[in-house]
Amino acid sequence: MSAASPLSVAVLLGGSSEERGVSLASGCEVAAALRSAGHRVVAIDAASGALSAAQERHILESGIGRAKVAFPAPRHPNALPEAEVVAREPCLAEVEVVFLALHGGVGEDGTVQTLLEVAGVPYAGSGPVGCALAMDKELTKRLLRDAGVPAPDWVAGRAPGREVAARLGLPVIVKPVSGGSSVRLTLAASADEVDEAAELASGGGDSVLYEKYVRGREFTVGILGDDALPVVEIEPVRELFDFDCKYEPGMARETAPARIPKEVATMLQTTALEVHRVLRMEHFSRVDFMMDEAGRAWCLEANALPGLTGNSLLPRAARAAGLEFSELCERICLMGREAGPRRAVRTGVEP
Repeated sequence: MSAASPLSVAVLLGGSSEERGVSLASGCEVAAALRSAGHRVVAIDAASGALSAAQERHILESGIGRAKVAFPAPRHPNALPEAEVVAREPCLAEVEVVFLALHGGVGEDGTVQTLLEVAGVPYAGSGPVGCALAMDKELTKRLLRDAGVPAPDWVAGRAPGREVAARLGLPVIVKPVSGGSSVRLTLAASADEVDEAAELASGGGDSVLYEKYVRGREFTVGILGDDALPVVEIEPVRELFDFDCKYEPGMARETAPARIPKEVATMLQTTALEVHRVLRMEHFSRVDFMMDEAGRAWCLEANALPGLTGNSLLPRAARAAGLEFSELCERICLMGREAGPRRAVRTGVEP
């Protein structure tokens, strides 16, 4: 699949979620990659509007890191909701496709996707339902359990640390029910630490998810269209693949393709495709696994809008399949453009 002529693309990025820095970096790298392939691109911060070339350069030079990218600063959160910023952006009506590089918040929970569908604007990535299902980690677990996909046991909602420890054992993962990039995620080793981690995870009013910890090897599988990409193994320097290990150089080794037997890779890829379909995701996603010492794979979660910097896990898997970053971004755009008429019919909007 390749574009016969240059595409006109709007890349939506930034916003005001806790994952703003990751989204800014992802979106600006996507925009640069698409331009390098000859496409016409405008980058739009969902918190403040279209970015200038100078702003994009600043973001690309800043990276992610613990400090995160804060420029351009989002507007006051009570001044103008992100969805309204997107709705008021005039260039969205003029592009062929919107590339969603948003992470967390209204960009990944299906809100922006609903807005685009109602407006009849073609976009790449999962629709409102797929985004909402993948964003809610407890709902994801329930659906996977019903589909027969192994997922670690869990407790949802606030509970005393001693009760969580008795149910799930120690250590235990504590994290927000919704969110990503390992923000506010903790590996708690005692009942007291579980209580402290729950306070952190519930910041901003989020519900809490306690998850049984699976010790073993960590893998991730990217999905592109109807195909599973090569398996990637993740080896963090810490016991937990946390925010620092994900985004600080040298904090994790990521091997693509993973050095595992072919039958194991096939099993992980087949399961990832099943998860992608069960959660009704579209175009691209990433599914994360832990494999325990007995060789059983446990699905941790699915990402409807995974990180898309050039060194993120999905692009790394694509390169292992012979697909350069610009080609990956172009394919995603083309899938979004082709899905436009179908989504227009779904919402009753004239294509």
